Amino acid sequence: MIGIAKGMSPMAKTSLRAALAAASLALLPAATVQAQIHEQPPIGEPVAFELPETRHFTLDNGLEVTFIPFGLAPTVDISVQVRAGNIDDGAQTWLADLTGAMMEEGAGGRSKEALAETIASMGGNINVGIGLHTTGISTGVLSQYGPDAVALLADVVRRPNLDADEFERVRANLVRDVDVSRAQPGSIATEAYRDLMFGADHPYGHILPTEEQLRGYTIEDVNAFYAEHFGAGRTRIYIAGRFDQAAMEAAVREAFGDWETGEPDSVEGATASAGPVVQLIDRPGAPQTTIRLGFPGVAIGDPAAPAMEVMNALLGGSFTSRLTRNLREDKGYTYSPGSGETWMLDGGLWTFNADVTAADTAAALRETFYEIGRLQSETPPHEEAQGIRNWLAGIFILQNASTGGLINQLAQRDFWGLPDDYLEAYVPNILAVSDEDISETARTYLPLDRMTLVLVGDLETIQADVLALPELEGARIITPDSE
Repeated sequence: MIGIAKGMSPMAKTSLRAALAAASLALLPAATVQAQIHEQPPIGEPVAFELPETRHFTLDNGLEVTFIPFGLAPTVDISVQVRAGNIDDGAQTWLADLTGAMMEEGAGGRSKEALAETIASMGGNINVGIGLHTTGISTGVLSQYGPDAVALLADVVRRPNLDADEFERVRANLVRDVDVSRAQPGSIATEAYRDLMFGADHPYGHILPTEEQLRGYTIEDVNAFYAEHFGAGRTRIYIAGRFDQAAMEAAVREAFGDWETGEPDSVEGATASAGPVVQLIDRPGAPQTTIRLGFPGVAIGDPAAPAMEVMNALLGGSFTSRLTRNLREDKGYTYSPGSGETWMLDGGLWTFNADVTAADTAAALRETFYEIGRLQSETPPHEEAQGIRNWLAGIFILQNASTGGLINQLAQRDFWGLPDDYLEAYVPNILAVSDEDISETARTYLPLDRMTLVLVGDLETIQADVLALPELEGARIITPDSE
C-alpha cells in the first residue's frame, strides 16, 4: 500500500541506534534481556566499514543521482529525497505533512488505488515520509522493474494530482491525528520542550498545529507549498541494489531531465536556548510522569560529535546504559528510559526521555542527576567505555548491511554536507574517543545550569517533591499557576 510514514524519512527525526537495540531486545523473554544486561559478552574487535563503490552524476537541472550497486538479491531500492520538510512550514505548522499526505492520493492522472496496484505488480509499495528537513518518496521493487519504478516515482514527485476533491478527507484525517497526539503526554511534553528550546517563531519550536490552524489550510496552500519547495535543484535520487546502471540512468534522465530546477533552499536554523528552566504541566490523576530533560547539543559534523555519541550511548542511549540500569533494572521506576541526539541546522539537542511512576518522579530525577554528575566527575572504567565504543561500531555496521540502510546513511551524509569519507571514518572516529573524552563531553554539554526540564503528570502528587530537589534551585519554574 501507499502510506505516509508520519514523522519519518531516511533522515529520521529520532535516533535509530537506540531503537535498533531496544527493538531487538524487546523480542526476547524478560529473563533473557536481564541476563544480557548484567552478563555482557566479551568485547570483540570492531569490524571496519567499507562503503560499496558508488557512482554520482548530476543532471543539467541540478538534480543529483547516486548509484550504489549492492547485494545479491534481485531487488532495487529507489529513494527520492527533496529538501523540503517541517522546517519549511514557517508559521503554517504541518503544511508539509498535509502536502505529503496529498501527494500519496494519486499522481500523473492515476488514482491512489491505481498507483498502489501498479507498484504492487512490480513487487513493492510507495512510501512518502515527511521529516524535519526533508521529504522522502521511496520504493523497493524487483530489479527488472527498476526503470518502470523510476518513472512511477517521478509522477508522484513531479506530477501529484493534488486533487481538491480529496482534500477535505485528507485534512480531516490529519485533524484526527493531531487530536490523538494532543491527548498523549509524550506529545504534550515534547511540544512544551521544543517551545522552551526554540520559541514560537521558528518551526523547530512548534511540532503540532492547532485544530483551527489545520482546518484553515486550503488546497491552494498545498499547491503553493509544493510549487515553492519542490524542484530538481533540491532533489537527490539514491538507487541501491542489483540493477542495470545504463538502463537506470536512461530512466532517470527520461523521467526527471526536464523537471524545472525550482526555488533554492533558503531556510535558516535556530540555536537552542539554554536554561535552567523547569515547566510542570498538570495531568490530574496520571499514574505516570512523562519526562523531557534536555540540553543544547552539537551538529553532526562538529568535531565533538563522535564523543557526544559515545557519551550518549553510555549514559542513556543504549539498552545497557547507566540510566537504563539504574532507573529500570535497579529501581524499577520506568520501563523504557532513553536518551538521544537530534541534529539540526545550527547545532542539535541532547534529550533524555522517560515515563516514570508518578510517586517516584522526584526519586527518578534525583537518580538521573546523580548519573549525569557521576559521569562528569569520574572517568568511566575502560572496559565499560570500550564496550560502548564497540557497540556503536557494531550497530553502525548493521545499519549499513542493507540497501535501505546505505541509502539512509548516504542521504544523511549528503544533506549535512559531511566529508566524502564520513562513513568510512565513522568507526575509527568512534574508537578514537578516549575514556576521558566521555567525561569531558558530559561536563561540557550537560551542565545542569543549562538544562530544560518538562514534566507532564499529576502535579498534586509530584510538584512539591520535585521542586524541593537541590538541582533545581535557581531554575526558572513554570507552572499552570504562573502562566
